[in-house]
Order: sequence, then C-alpha cells, then structure tokens
Amino acid sequence: MTALPGLAGDEEALRRMLQGVVEDLTPSEGALDHLRRAVPARRARKRQALVGAAAAVLLVGTAVPAFVHVASSGSGDSANPVNAGHGQQAQGGAGNEPGATGGDRDPLNPPAGGGPGSTGEDAASVSPGDGSAEGAADGTSGEPETPGAAGAQPAACTPSQLGVASAGTNVPDAEGKVYGTFRIANVSSSDCLVTGAGSVGVTALGAADAARISVVGHTSGDPAGGLPDPSAAVASLVLTPSSAYEVKFAWIPSDTCPTTGASPDPTPTDGGTGSGGGSGGGTAGTGTSGGTDTGTGTTDGVQTQMLTEGGVKDGSVAVSHTADAGAPSAQTTIGNACSGIVYRTGILPGA
Repeated sequence: MTALPGLAGDEEALRRMLQGVVEDLTPSEGALDHLRRAVPARRARKRQALVGAAAAVLLVGTAVPAFVHVASSGSGDSANPVNAGHGQQAQGGAGNEPGATGGDRDPLNPPAGGGPGSTGEDAASVSPGDGSAEGAADGTSGEPETPGAAGAQPAACTPSQLGVASAGTNVPDAEGKVYGTFRIANVSSSDCLVTGAGSVGVTALGAADAARISVVGHTSGDPAGGLPDPSAAVASLVLTPSSAYEVKFAWIPSDTCPTTGASPDPTPTDGGTGSGGGSGGGTAGTGTSGGTDTGTGTTDGVQTQMLTEGGVKDGSVAVSHTADAGAPSAQTTIGNACSGIVYRTGILPGA
C-alpha cells in the first residue's frame, strides 16, 4: 500500500484505515454475469416505457379531433331529423295540406299515430318516454297526470269504506262552551273520494229541551270562535287507506238546566200539624185570635217553615255525526246541557 503524494498525515491515515477495512472484501461468484444480464434488461424496460408513452400521446392526439367531429355531426343531425318517406309527396298532391297522408305511404298500413287529419309526423319522431305517443292514441294531451287532477281522482267513498276513528269533546271553558271533534277514516285498502261533510244530529237527554236545541253551520264571527275558520274546510278530499278527515263542532249553551222545586226543612212529623188557629183565627172584623191550639205547632196560628234551594236537574245532549247513509255513526255526549246551539264545520283535512 503506497502513499499518495500531496496528502496530509491525517488524510493518509484515514485512507489507510478505509483500505484496510475493505481489503478482505471479494465479489460473490457470478456477480459479473449478473451485472451483464441486469444492465441490458433495465435499459430495455426504459425503452419500452418511453415507446408506450409516445404511443399514448399519439392515440390521444388522433382521438380528440375524431370525437369532436362525431359530436358536432350528431348535433346537426338531431336538429334536422329526416325520416324515410318524409321528403316525398304524391304526384300532383300537396302532402302538407290538412288531411293529406303524404308521400308514397301505403294506405293499407298507415304509420303509428297517423290517420285522417294527421300532419305526416309518425311516431318515430316522438321521443320515447315523454308520454306523447300514448296521449295521441287516447286523445289526451300526453302530459303526466298529477294527483288530484280531473280524471285522475278515485271513485267516491262508499259507506263500507268509511269508519269512525275517534269522537270526543274537551272540557267546558269559562263560558260553558264545549268543543269536540269527529275523525272519519278510510278503513279500506284503496283510495276513495269524500264529497260531502255528512250530517250532524243532536238528541236531548234527561231535562234537556229538544225544542231549544239546534245545529247550524259554522261561519266567521259566530260565537264558536274556537273552531277553525270556514275557509279551512274543503269541498272534497281524497282519502288514502288509513288516512282520516275531521268534522269539528262547538256547543254554545243558551241557558242553564232548570232546578228542582223547594221543599220544607225539616219535614213535619205525623201529628205535628195542628189546626194552628183553625178555629182560633177569629173574625177579621174583631181582630181577635181566640181559640185554643189543638196541635203541636206554634201558637198564634203562625207555623214556621225552613226552605232549601232545589238541585239542578240532570240534562245532557248527545251529538252524533254520520259520514254517509249506511256508514257508522260517531257519537259523543255533552253533560249539564239543556238548551243551546251546535255549530259544526265542513270537511277538514286530518292532521
């Protein structure tokens, strides 16, 4: 190991140390052959990658103009569609006149949608799925039907399709007014159309006076201010299965129930009633009382009686609603009611 000229002492020492570390290292067997094979293979892979990238660039460069050309050609064709046989007219005839069948069409096999008075456009020019072809066949406009539109409504509800969902009243308010609600549901498995608000009736019970009880429709400004505004009611309503509509009412009392008559208190016992001054009443002219007391009552012909106020008679009003003739009837009872007016609403969509 020879020293190199121009190196300092430390550098020469480091050089010698490094050479001493690697002087025993020898290449493995076949390392040279491996390098001779690996280097050309790596260069070949690089060349293949470069060729592939160049081919991709070339493909994109040729495909983009072709795509633009196809796209522009398609838009031009769609703007001016041409159908076979549309460019010809029968000799001596005007194919665009009303009622003309146009061109060389076979009169025995007219195109779909064509017929007397057609404009010559066949069904192929109608976009599929827009409903126009079906509309032309059945005489409709082909517009999609919306729920509730004319012609799309279900049949009217039958009595068997309607059932009572609930019926009840609230507690009376400070003025004695009572509000209640009837809920009528579609108990069938198909839609139906409600076209009437049904009938509301009343029945006087106990001390209630039927002649002083009536049913009227709710209007704006009437005493039943707790009912919904009349504008909330609808003339008809489509009921889906299990859905319901409501009819609300209000009981407005016009008078309280009568009370029972007064009775003496305490009640006299047997023998306790004397003639009291029967014969001792004397004559009015002389003013003498005279006579003797023959009973146990008070003397001087005056018998003291203590009266108590009688109780309120029991009266109530049953309010019922029938959606349709033959349908079940909903009923609820208002207590301590003897005379008044029932205000009712029309059909209210259920909440």
